Amino acid sequence: MTAPTRGVVAWFPDWPVTAWWRARGTPAEADATVAIVAANQVVACSPAARADGVRRGQRRREAQAACPGLTVVPADPARDLKQFEPLAVGLEQVVSGVQVIRPGLVALRAAGAARYYGDDATAAHRLIDTLTGLGVPDVRIGVADGVFTATQAAYTAQPILVVPPGESGVFLAPLPVTRLEDEELSRLLPQLGVTTLGDFTRLDPAQVRDRFGAYGVHLHTLAAGLDTRPVTPRVPPPELARQIDLEVGLDQVDRIAFAVRGPATDFITALEAAGLVCTEVRVSLRTEEEETVERVWLHPAAFTAPAVVDRVRWQLEAAAGVTITSPVTRIRLEPVAVDDAAHHAPGLFGTGPDERVHHGLTRVQAMLGHSSVVTATIGGGRWLAERQVFTPWGDRTTVVQPGNRPWPGHLPAPLPASVFPIPRPVSVLAAGGSPVTVDARGTVSAAPWLLVDEFGRHRLTGWAGPWPVDERGWDATRHRHACRFQVTDTGGAAWLLFLDDGGSWWSEGRYD
Repeated sequence: MTAPTRGVVAWFPDWPVTAWWRARGTPAEADATVAIVAANQVVACSPAARADGVRRGQRRREAQAACPGLTVVPADPARDLKQFEPLAVGLEQVVSGVQVIRPGLVALRAAGAARYYGDDATAAHRLIDTLTGLGVPDVRIGVADGVFTATQAAYTAQPILVVPPGESGVFLAPLPVTRLEDEELSRLLPQLGVTTLGDFTRLDPAQVRDRFGAYGVHLHTLAAGLDTRPVTPRVPPPELARQIDLEVGLDQVDRIAFAVRGPATDFITALEAAGLVCTEVRVSLRTEEEETVERVWLHPAAFTAPAVVDRVRWQLEAAAGVTITSPVTRIRLEPVAVDDAAHHAPGLFGTGPDERVHHGLTRVQAMLGHSSVVTATIGGGRWLAERQVFTPWGDRTTVVQPGNRPWPGHLPAPLPASVFPIPRPVSVLAAGGSPVTVDARGTVSAAPWLLVDEFGRHRLTGWAGPWPVDERGWDATRHRHACRFQVTDTGGAAWLLFLDDGGSWWSEGRYD
C-alpha cells in the first residue's frame, strides 16, 4: 500500500458565521449570539451562542429556547464560498497547491511548505500569520500523514497540532467514531461496542467489508491513519481584472475615457477567452491625492467594451454621485458577477436593443442624478408602502424584508394599483354622521356610509372588514396595531383603509 502523503489542513471554526460577518462588512462581535440555520437545523453558531447552549444539529426552536436573543441567519453556501475565495487566494501567495475541501477547510502539501520554511511547525505559524493579516479571527492548523488525520488534528489544534510522521494511528485511536462523519456507522458501531476509531481499526477488514461494503473498508483505512489520498490543488481562476496606471494624471473626462478603451477591450476579451460574460463590474478610480472612489455597475445582459467605457465616463460626472477633486492616476476594472457564456440567455429584445435601452437609462441617470431612474421590486411586510423597494438603475437590489416569508396579517392579492407612500388622512362616517369606530373585540360601531378625503366626499356602497394587523408587540417603540377595511363608492372605485389605535382613519391605497 502506498504511504500517506504528509499534508497540512487549515480549519476555520464556524466559517458560515464568519462569512456572514464578512459579507456585512463589519468585524465580528465577540458577544453576539448568531446561528446559521439550514432546513430548520443549526449548522453553525458563534462562540457566544455556544456558551448559551446552542449546538449544531439543534432544531431552530430549541436553539432559540436556549438563547432567547439568538440572531438566526439562513444558510447561504454561495455567501460562504464567495467570502472564502480571498483567503484561498491569500494562501496561494505563500504556499503552492491549495485544495479547498469546502469553504472553511483547506488542505495543502506539507513537504514543500516544510522545506521552504524549515519545518512543519514554522510553516504552520507562517500560514496563521497570513490568515490573521487577512482578517480571520480564528484558524486552526493540523499537520499529519494524510489529509484525514491532518483534518482531525486541525479540529483538535489550539491553534497548531503537528502529528509526528508514522504516528497517525496512535493519534486517531482515542477519537470517537463520529469523526468519520458517516451517519450510519456513527449509529451502528456504538451499538456493537465500538466507540472509538481505535476500536474500529481492530475489527477484521473482511468483516467490515461484509457488513458495510467498500465504503466501510475505506473508512476503516482512514481510521487506521492510512489515508493515501493526495492533496489535489485547485486550478486558480484566471486573472480577469484589468488596471491602468497613468504616469500623468488626467482630469478631463474624454481623455480618461480614451485611456480606458484598451483595458476595457482586454477586460472583455479575457472574459470571452474564459467562456464567461460579465453582468456586474466594479470600476475603481484613484487620484493624485490618494482619493479612491468606486461603484458597482449592473447590466441586464452582458457588458461590452464600449459599455464599460461609458460607465467610466458617467462615473466621472458629478451628477452620478461621484466628485473627484484631483486628476485620476489609476483605473481598475474588476468583474463582480460573471455568467457562463454557454448558458447566458440574450435579452428580452435581443442584446443590441437591450444595450441601447441600458445606455439611454444610464445616460439619463448621469444627467439627472443617481436616484432619478429606479427599478421597483416587491419586498416583504404587512403595509403596502414598505413592500415597495426602489433601487437606482445599475445597483443591485437589496430587499431588507424578503417577500417569501409568511408575514401574518399582510394583504393578499390582488393588491391596490395605487399605493400612497404616505397614508392619506380620511374620515369614515356612519349614515347619521358619527365617526365609525372599532372596539377592542373587533366590533364595528356602524356600517361605513361616507368617505371624506382631501378630494371630496365619496358615498360608500359596500365594505368589508375589519382585519386586524398587530405587529412587533415585543417592541414598545415599534409596536403597531390597526384595523383594515376595504370599501367601494358610487363611482366604482375601491379603497383600502385602516383605523389606527388613536381612532384616526387613513387611506393606504386605491383599487383603480
